[in-house]
Amino acid sequence: MKMTVAMLAGLLFGLGLSLGGMTQPSVVQGFLDLFGAWNPRLVFVMGGAVLTTAIGYRLVFRRGRPLFEPSFQLPTASRFDARLVGGAALFGIGWGIAGYCPGPALASLTAATPALGVLITTMVAGWWLASKIPAARS
Repeated sequence: MKMTVAMLAGLLFGLGLSLGGMTQPSVVQGFLDLFGAWNPRLVFVMGGAVLTTAIGYRLVFRRGRPLFEPSFQLPTASRFDARLVGGAALFGIGWGIAGYCPGPALASLTAATPALGVLITTMVAGWWLASKIPAARS
């Protein structure tokens, strides 16, 4: 049942990204072009996502526990360090250059463009590299 719910949530997320135009790099790049042909569509998509999430969290946490798990698994990390800032900066630079963040990139895989292939490859390489950095420090 957990897999079915996860699949439906992913399908809903992908559908929302598609309907909001987030699978089109030009929409994202238009949002980031503050001094040119600025496109505010992303503000409305983000606002809708934040509102939906805020309402959803309030409803879910009233239950006391998830439907298919014994307890909620919430993040406990609260450090604000160079690794977090560097990762956020790299994410933002990649997002601005490619016009995709990971969710819309994966939702756009059916487009199969060379640029999208490069983005997915470098994104996976970045995840792999990030998983190796803590192991190298310890």
